[in-house]
Amino acid sequence: MKLTVFWDGQFWIGIVEDDSGGRLKACRHLFGAEPHDAEVLDFIRLRMNDLLEHTRSSLATGEIGRKRINPKRLARMAASEMKRRGVSTQAEEAIRLELEQRKKTSRQQSRQQREEEARRKREIAVQKAKAKHRGR
Repeated sequence: MKLTVFWDGQFWIGIVEDDSGGRLKACRHLFGAEPHDAEVLDFIRLRMNDLLEHTRSSLATGEIGRKRINPKRLARMAASEMKRRGVSTQAEEAIRLELEQRKKTSRQQSRQQREEEARRKREIAVQKAKAKHRGR
């Protein structure tokens, strides 16, 4: 699991990536103002797992054979990762898929609400017409 916090030009954003079982799940959290260390720790402890659990879409990643990495190499890899800015394209793709899924469900729900409202208005109009016809 990896948390990347970066400035996107307007807000501080945190991207959480979880690569487990050959699947990559990613989600985005908006911090707003520059987060303090305590804020980031609270996010990691309290909210990060909930965000990942609510993420429905994931991407398949090639499972690479895990072998022991030399500690010096691991330190160099961590340092280069810290220097690199931005989010991996796989994480962006997972977030985009999640957003599209939410858009689709939102559109379906709003369409149903519109149809229900139109049906209710038609029913009221029919009742009014019947009442007028009966002379009330």
